[in-house]
Amino acid sequence: MSYIIYRKARTTVLLPLLLLIVVSFSPLLIAAEAPAFQLPTNAESVSLEKLRGKVVYLDFWASWCSPCRKSFPWMNEIQSKYRNKGLVVVAVNLDKSKDKADEFLNDFETNFTVAFDPEGKTAEDYKVMGMPSSYLIDRNGQLHMSHIGFRKSDTDKLETNIRELLKQ
Repeated sequence: MSYIIYRKARTTVLLPLLLLIVVSFSPLLIAAEAPAFQLPTNAESVSLEKLRGKVVYLDFWASWCSPCRKSFPWMNEIQSKYRNKGLVVVAVNLDKSKDKADEFLNDFETNFTVAFDPEGKTAEDYKVMGMPSSYLIDRNGQLHMSHIGFRKSDTDKLETNIRELLKQ
């Protein structure tokens, strides 16, 4: 009897979770057009349309996110390493208060574009589910990869994906 209850409970919990994951990431299961965006930066604005012809590493972050602190040096590194091959890193801050974002940014030198989305519209369009979340977009505006979180152990795979798109 308890096995049946356990099995039913497991199915009741796992099935909706699996469906949520499939529905949330279904646009990424096949190459799909990346949602358009135009966001303010400290200098002007950045848009996906202006970045056509470049490989874009789009990263969503917030000032309260500790893994985001670890990702910034790596994003600086890959931007420096692959800028001349056509990579553009765009880090989109989701804090409601720009002051919090600016405070975070005081701790980091950035050689990539930092944009601001305090209303979270772009994050919603990309179905961001955790911080940081990153998306790899090819030169034609097609989504090729999404990744939630940042762990040093993931950087080799992320960089391999970037290199593959830069070859195209």
